[in-house]
Amino acid sequence: MTISKILIAGRQVYLRRFYATTPKLIETTRDDTGIDIISMAKPPVNSINTELLSALKTSLLEAQSNRSKGVILTSSLPTIFSAGLDITEMFTNDKKKITDFWSTLQDTWLTLYSLNIPIAVAINGSSPAGGCLLAISTEYRVFVEGKHTIGLNETQLGMIAPKWFQDLYVSLLGYRQAELALLRGSLFKPEEALQIKLVDELAKDKTDAIEKCKNYILSYNNIQSTAGTITKLDMRNDLIQWMKENKEVDVNRFVEYIQLPKVQHGLKLYMEQLKRKQ
Repeated sequence: MTISKILIAGRQVYLRRFYATTPKLIETTRDDTGIDIISMAKPPVNSINTELLSALKTSLLEAQSNRSKGVILTSSLPTIFSAGLDITEMFTNDKKKITDFWSTLQDTWLTLYSLNIPIAVAINGSSPAGGCLLAISTEYRVFVEGKHTIGLNETQLGMIAPKWFQDLYVSLLGYRQAELALLRGSLFKPEEALQIKLVDELAKDKTDAIEKCKNYILSYNNIQSTAGTITKLDMRNDLIQWMKENKEVDVNRFVEYIQLPKVQHGLKLYMEQLKRKQ
């Protein structure tokens, strides 16, 4: 064997090992009905960082382009949907890192919120802050019963829920209920979330939640897909257009706020608290 062939063979072995050991952040399967189940798989808590967001966006676009009948978003973790935005992406003085993270969040959210095929979410565990954002950006939400909670609790963390987070809340809860929940940073148990219409159904476990999500998606079998897509995008157009027109302003506002010394100090204390719990 020539030296060049040895080098090529060695590189191929290395690449196979690299891909075999690189953690997969998103797992996608397609069932026999043509529905894609997209599961976040970033232990221990599906903290939302730049890499997870990029992988999620790619998976959503692939499902859309591969003629999926619809998407069910869920988590591969047993008791957590997503613990929210990754604090380590924000606890930094690196302005470029923060900017890239927030821009990726915006882009992934736009993809999720404006997906042109039906999308439901099987919330199989805790879903605060950014996890709640992902859930409420879908069309239909099924929450597994249990002690876990869901909600935009940013104020409890010394953070501010941006306008597009707030507008989603208002669209679901109504202005007054959303205002109180955002000011208090409220987290809701499954029964409470159903009562205030933050979720559409409850399920006894993840399997049941996925089945109910499938039923929602399959309910569109007799709806002309183009008509359904246009109606969905028309109803969501105001917030979609706002984001497209205000992305830079939104990024700059977030970066300016998150870099305030008191905010960075609060993030530091929160990270120290998490370490003590581990």
